[in-house]
Amino acid sequence: MKKGVSFLVTVALVALVSSLASASDPSPLQDTCVAIDEPKDAVFVNGKFCKDPKLTMAEDFFSSGLDKPGNTSNQVRSNVTTVNVDKIKGLNTLGISMVRIDYEPYGQNPPHTHPRATEILTVLEGTLYVGFVTSNTENRLISKVLNKGDVFVFPIGLIHFQFNIGKTNAVAIAALSSQNPGVITIANAVFGSDPPINPDVLTRAFQLDKSVVKYLQSRF
Repeated sequence: MKKGVSFLVTVALVALVSSLASASDPSPLQDTCVAIDEPKDAVFVNGKFCKDPKLTMAEDFFSSGLDKPGNTSNQVRSNVTTVNVDKIKGLNTLGISMVRIDYEPYGQNPPHTHPRATEILTVLEGTLYVGFVTSNTENRLISKVLNKGDVFVFPIGLIHFQFNIGKTNAVAIAALSSQNPGVITIANAVFGSDPPINPDVLTRAFQLDKSVVKYLQSRF
C-alpha cells in the first residue's frame, strides 16, 4: 500500500514539474522557424507561419537601429524600442527577445508586468532606481539603485519598474525569456481599459473617492 502511495506521489510531482516546464515558450523542434505572413507551403508554429528552412537567409535574423535613441516626448518621459518576433522573424520559437529603453532625467518605465517572460536588464548609461513587488500577500518591494554596467532581474509576471533618478539621460538594454513577452502597464490597464471598468469597482478596490477614480480614468 505504501509503495502504491509513493508511486502516485512521484507521478503527481513529475506531472507538476512538467506543467511548470511548459509554462514558458516551448522548445523548438527544428533549427529555424522564420515567421512569415503567407501560409502557402508553411507550418503554423507558436502563432506564426514558418518559412521553408531552405529559404531562410541572414536578413531573417537581423535588425538594425538599436543604437538610436527612442522618442521620449511623452507623459512618462521614456521610450521602449522592442526587438521581438514581429521585428526579427527568425526569433519565432526561440523564446527570446530584447528591448532598448531610453529615459529622460526623471523619466520612468512605469509599473508593468510581462505575463510570459522574465527580464534581465543592464544599464548602459545613467542611474536607475529599479524594483519589483512580490505576489500577495507579502507584496514586498525589492529595489536597488543601478549604475552603468549593473544588472538586475525582474521575475516573470511580477510588477516592476525603472526610474531615472539622475540629471542626465539614461539608457538600458533588457533581454526577455519569450519571443513575445507581452506587457501590461498597470495604470493604463486599470484606469484606461476599453470599455472602462465601473468606477464603483475601482472606488472600493483603491479606497478612493469616486470623483478621483473618474479623474484618473479621464487621464488614460
